[in-house]
Amino acid sequence: TNICLFLQVLRQFVRHDSDMVGSLVLERSMNRVQLLGRVGQDPIMRQVEGKNPVTIFLLQPMRCGEQGNQKTTWHRISVFRPGLRDVTYQYVKKGARIFVEGKIDYGEYTDKNNVRRQATTIIAEFRKTSFG
Repeated sequence: TNICLFLQVLRQFVRHDSDMVGSLVLERSMNRVQLLGRVGQDPIMRQVEGKNPVTIFLLQPMRCGEQGNQKTTWHRISVFRPGLRDVTYQYVKKGARIFVEGKIDYGEYTDKNNVRRQATTIIAEFRKTSFG
């Protein structure tokens, strides 16, 4: 039911305070993203010298009930965790419908014209393929 789902979500963001028996304290900060969508390209694996490889792909979230002009939004998904990274690279394909849970990461890079750019990436911590 909706109440059970609400309680499950609430438990993720609340902890027990050991000093005060029975009271709940909201965490001070949170960085969590959940996306359900279609993969826009076959994942690629990149490795920078001296660093662990990363699997990268684009995800377009599902939009329910929207009418009229729709803006297409793409999210860059990066998968660093070794087991998840390798399975994602091997089995996720363009057009697959998947659920991704992770955190937002903001960074900068210098493009090939030596211009500094900002980039937003979702760092995947969990991925589940949904068939259909």
